[in-house]
Amino acid sequence: MKTEKVTTSHWGAFRVITADGRITDVKPFEADPNPSRIPENLPAAVHHRTRITRPSIRRGWLDGGDRARERRGSDPYVELPWDEALDIAAAELERVRQTHGNESIYGGSYGWASAGRFHHALGQLHRFLNTIGGYVFSFASYSTATAQAIIPHVLGSNFLKFLWGSQNAWPIIAQHTQTLVMFGGINPKNSQVSMGGVTHHETETWFKAFEKSGMRRINISPQSTDTPGNAEWLAIIPGTDTAMMMGMAHVLETENLADRDFLNRCTTGYDRFRAYLTGETDGQPKTPEWAAKICGIDAEVIRNLAQTMATTRTLITVAWSLQRAQHGEQPYWMAATLAAMLGQIGLAGGGIGYGYGAIGGVGVAAKRLKGLTFPQGQNPVSNFIPVARIADMLLNPGSTYEFNGQKRHYPDIRLIYWCGGNPFHHHQDLNRLDQAWKKPETIIVHEPWWTATAKRADIVFPATTSYEREDIGRAQGDSYLFHMPQLIPPVGDARDDYDIFSELANRMGVGDAFTEGRDAKGWLHHMYEEFRQEASAEGIDVPSFDELCERNWVDLPIRGSQFAEVPFTAFRENPDAAPLGTPSGRIEIFSETIDSFGYDDCPGHPVWLAPDEWLGASLAKQFPLHLVSPQPGDKLHSQMECAIADLPGARPMPILMNSADAQRRDIKEGDLVRVFNARGTCQARARVNDEIRPGVVALSTGAWLDTDADGTDTQGNPNILTRDLGTSRLGQGCSAHTTLVEIGRWSS
Repeated sequence: MKTEKVTTSHWGAFRVITADGRITDVKPFEADPNPSRIPENLPAAVHHRTRITRPSIRRGWLDGGDRARERRGSDPYVELPWDEALDIAAAELERVRQTHGNESIYGGSYGWASAGRFHHALGQLHRFLNTIGGYVFSFASYSTATAQAIIPHVLGSNFLKFLWGSQNAWPIIAQHTQTLVMFGGINPKNSQVSMGGVTHHETETWFKAFEKSGMRRINISPQSTDTPGNAEWLAIIPGTDTAMMMGMAHVLETENLADRDFLNRCTTGYDRFRAYLTGETDGQPKTPEWAAKICGIDAEVIRNLAQTMATTRTLITVAWSLQRAQHGEQPYWMAATLAAMLGQIGLAGGGIGYGYGAIGGVGVAAKRLKGLTFPQGQNPVSNFIPVARIADMLLNPGSTYEFNGQKRHYPDIRLIYWCGGNPFHHHQDLNRLDQAWKKPETIIVHEPWWTATAKRADIVFPATTSYEREDIGRAQGDSYLFHMPQLIPPVGDARDDYDIFSELANRMGVGDAFTEGRDAKGWLHHMYEEFRQEASAEGIDVPSFDELCERNWVDLPIRGSQFAEVPFTAFRENPDAAPLGTPSGRIEIFSETIDSFGYDDCPGHPVWLAPDEWLGASLAKQFPLHLVSPQPGDKLHSQMECAIADLPGARPMPILMNSADAQRRDIKEGDLVRVFNARGTCQARARVNDEIRPGVVALSTGAWLDTDADGTDTQGNPNILTRDLGTSRLGQGCSAHTTLVEIGRWSS
């Protein structure tokens, strides 16, 4: 029997057509003005041959001894009945806990997984591990780890709260902004997705309005396509945005264009920074001419843009990609400093913004509602690592590292439990991670598909997708509330994460503590009723759970320009009465706290620090192309990659090259090429045009790692090339965009 229902996902809502227990087709959701095309691959992905259909345990691990850890990634698997596999996993968890303590367990689960509020893999795993005594956890995300470290020091706010609550919304920008300066661009490709979903894809719609209004839009990025429409393109050298910002700041300072009143009232430490900017402390004035030699943008262009910014209502935006690089703290800090010098923070459509276009929810004018969260409980283990330092942790147990003013020690991890995510997609230097992954005694994974991570696990439990279970969908910044019905039966013997953890908890004697006597349906009712009460307290009427199920979705009255507020207005008017959360209560252009850490890779005020790998480095003689690895446009990270890779000519991934670079290497459009450096090699398919700066190449993430006998990735995963290095001792974020490579035609 054919059915059609609406469900939601991280890339938005869509209609799903099913027949005879299979998803047969999808259609756009009629309320979405610019629906994403990502769901088109859903039917093939859900029923793909790479689905894991039964609990599977790696042969070498079952055989005992040292458990053949070196064979992870190449060993065959033995399929077992659920009860037997669960018994084995529960016994192993208990053995590790009793022998080494809960601090020897790492709960990874970094990934977007389901958009549903209950069947969220990370929340499910963390509740389970907390129930059995705790686990080592990770801080922040690969997307924003550096920002999450630096922004509290500079602006006194949790970065994620800042994203949603302290930025100009699109309607305010449309009405007031005259000059929009976008470091790293604002790419609607990325804003297809948002945590929990984005029902109205409106980034491109707003940019059409900006263009029509005459707003000046400047895209400062190696790629012209990083901003929609016909924005001005300044093709900057990757990793040099801080230098360009300093050249602009020098103009403001020396031409008396800086807002002295704002700097005196609302910031601290500008005099310390000014001495560096003018060259008093190091003998090098940060002039536009100095900046031009570093960033590749003409000095007069830098000067003229700074003058325009000082005489128009200007909003400076910074993409997440800029802080995913060595010294990634600096462009975020320097952008805030530049905005403070302009004195427009707290004015409608002016100031500073981060992450517009990175996800669909940033910039949306909406009322924020609480609730609909599966409680994770309290973690008895206090130890954690910065999220991108997992290989360092596994390779260097017990060693010391520094993070945000702390001296910490890496724990000795004996067991990894991963549920929802694919680190062999998103981590850097995957050859290094592959070696680190062989260190733990046991790795347990829940996964619907045989990803590279699942293939390197010891115990693999087949998990349902969000189309094989019932849930509720809702996201911050989105006005829609969805009942996500179970659309098809579980594929093979797949089970929900909650059912798997409930069975393990029962075997370990904590079943009641984990479930609190509720099955999945009971939790959905419980969470939903809490949300209704929270919404009612905010004056928002939410239908009953049964009514939502019957209607499938509702649009709550919480989105619109009436919910748009100008950030920092109270602070601007009276910083003493409305101080920021920094030690001074002001914007900290110089931070006494950071300065006290003594970090030469992140001193007390913004500085230009050349990365180890960039086009101005000596290594560029050997590897003369700077690789950037943006998010893909046809999927969320690596989700549904199995189906996309089956499309004719889809793999290996395309790599964008400037025509001059291609001609120099005798490479033509469509050629199979070899992309390599000292860390690894991958195949890719050449795309040749002038939408990218000469000397820069772009290879999107998303391909599932698949190496041949020589260790070459055949699919085009850029993270076999990227550097696994912390941004600095302050942030310890990932440095994916600090990568040099060379490219040649493929010869088999």
